[in-house]
Amino acid sequence: MSDSLIIIPTYNEKENIERIIRKVFSLSYFFEILIIDDGSPDGTADIVKNLQQEYPALHLEQRSGKQGLGTAYIHGFKWALERPQYEFIFEMDADFSHNPDDLIRLRTACVAGADLAIGSRYVNGVNVVNWPMSRVLMSYFASMYVRTITRIKIQDATAGFKCYRRKVLQTIPMDKIKFVGYAFQIEMKFTAIKYGFNVVEVPIIFTDRTEGSSKMSTSIFREAFIGVIQMKVWSWFRKY
Repeated sequence: MSDSLIIIPTYNEKENIERIIRKVFSLSYFFEILIIDDGSPDGTADIVKNLQQEYPALHLEQRSGKQGLGTAYIHGFKWALERPQYEFIFEMDADFSHNPDDLIRLRTACVAGADLAIGSRYVNGVNVVNWPMSRVLMSYFASMYVRTITRIKIQDATAGFKCYRRKVLQTIPMDKIKFVGYAFQIEMKFTAIKYGFNVVEVPIIFTDRTEGSSKMSTSIFREAFIGVIQMKVWSWFRKY
């Protein structure tokens, strides 16, 4: 039994899922894993089920159809909070864009006093590998846009590689989180800061996926662009 749970949402990740699971379980610190699979038609969940026979600390929640990144993580957060052993709860992608070796560094930051540790691509310059320049610029200026509108000081506002202390997820009312795409990542950071939690950025190197396909789309980007303004306005009428 571990005090640390890694939540990995999946949709059509058969090329990556076994490798990422084996890599996490090979680390020097023992983490448990929760896969939230949204009905992947490529058999991702079947691969996880087979690996569960080898790894008792591998958990699987299956949902019907693609319901969005934010709802997958909220499902995972609620699952984790029902089990009191988990003090550190992580978000991580399945495609190796987040280096599993950095899980230990994120956990160490929380042990040292952070309430939310963010694996940041931009806290020390721009640390992105294999992205076209257009996407690097879009991501970098998206974070600048978020800082301008919300006044939070996070350099990588859209980052999805994170470690929460349990108390953060116990405090944030999940039913008030509005967004389901990548705006979800912004909203969770913004809300944690509004509640007064200590949020720190840990520098990482982000490497774009080499297997499988990206889930980014123009609708996701549009939700994030408009959502930042909505989120800021809503905050004027909320108590934290």
